[in-house]
Amino acid sequence: MKTLRGMFFDRSTKTPLRRLALFCALITLAISAVAAPGQVSVEDAWVRGTVQGQNATGAFMHLRSDSGATLIGVETADARAVEIHEARMTGNVMTMRPVKRLDLPAGAAVDLRPGGYHLMLIDLKRPLKEGDTVLIKLKLEGKDKTPQELEVKAEVRALTASGHVEH
Repeated sequence: MKTLRGMFFDRSTKTPLRRLALFCALITLAISAVAAPGQVSVEDAWVRGTVQGQNATGAFMHLRSDSGATLIGVETADARAVEIHEARMTGNVMTMRPVKRLDLPAGAAVDLRPGGYHLMLIDLKRPLKEGDTVLIKLKLEGKDKTPQELEVKAEVRALTASGHVEH
């Protein structure tokens, strides 16, 4: 049995098509191995619109990770800072606090929504009006601690938007 080196470099082999097919299969395998870990998808990304003088707003979306990941940071050119926040009812009072990381369990949907986990865009650089688009860069970490970035285009919805798209 020939080694891989022998299959690619043995000039006496009369099967160049076989060598090419093996080479393509190895490249495909290598590419899929690199792309597969921590694949994160985003749906229904949106940002709540603002009024003149308002310097913060929320961003919301549905996240899903195929093999598990962690959201470790967020950036946008439209705000000086972005924080991952958790809002929850404590007694009769809604409290909100920043969290450093947000786990995205394998195969499970994680909703960033009003009244729950969400992104806070702080110290806005411009008013955000309905119909605008905000580019948001999600900084992720795969299960194997590999850093990843995902750019998301979020639609700006009305100041009164609740998260449900009106049809």
